[in-house]
Amino acid sequence: MDVSTLPTNLLLSSLSSNARAALLKHATTVQLPVRTVLFVEDSQPRHIYFLLSGLASVITIMPNGESADVGFIGREGLVGSLHLLGSASLSIRSIMQLPGSALRVPFSDVQQCLGDCAEVRSKILQFQQQQSAVVAQIAGCCRLHHAEQRLIRCLLTAQDLTGYDTLNFTQDYLAQMIGTQRSTVSIIAGNLQRCGLIGYSRGRVRIQNRAGLEAAACACTRTIRCLFNRLYQANSPAMLQSPRPLVGAPNQSISA
Repeated sequence: MDVSTLPTNLLLSSLSSNARAALLKHATTVQLPVRTVLFVEDSQPRHIYFLLSGLASVITIMPNGESADVGFIGREGLVGSLHLLGSASLSIRSIMQLPGSALRVPFSDVQQCLGDCAEVRSKILQFQQQQSAVVAQIAGCCRLHHAEQRLIRCLLTAQDLTGYDTLNFTQDYLAQMIGTQRSTVSIIAGNLQRCGLIGYSRGRVRIQNRAGLEAAACACTRTIRCLFNRLYQANSPAMLQSPRPLVGAPNQSISA
């Protein structure tokens, strides 16, 4: 499959042409509207997704049905990497939180390539290690830093992973994302807006002053960005240095 004209996925661009061709032999380009389910808990995914744009949430599901967002995946890697490491039953699911597009590859193809190709195996393991480090950093942030810093971290990380200046995040979602009440998010967003750092209206957050947000952010934001920028660094550009604006929202529905 020729992916030269598609937006960049950092993991795919870090591979040699032979390894990439082997991995994407049966890939399909798909549009992923918001809320598209990419995989569900306690089951093996049918497909692996290499995001080209948009943002996927990783959500942990509690025994009583409650859930919490524990991370983002964007164009730096793939959705479903943890399932590739073994047959454990995982109480996580993933959905598209911001619409985008992806290369969708049958799970069995990626699993076989993981075993057959040392280069592919190395890159996927690097990505999964980075994901584990990010989750650990977020856990520490949620324990040690106040709600405003956690919200800023989430906004800046989402922009880093997508390049979008405008993020369609409702107050309910932002509250769930940082583990606080909707009223708290309303107060924080209002303060950030009055300071000219963001614009917020009807579930749309626009990053207006990134430098100002970074100055108010906790150290976790910089740590997470460094983790992303070090991915595959031997032969890949630091994709997350300069976020790009949203170029258009896909609208085609698919069945994940």
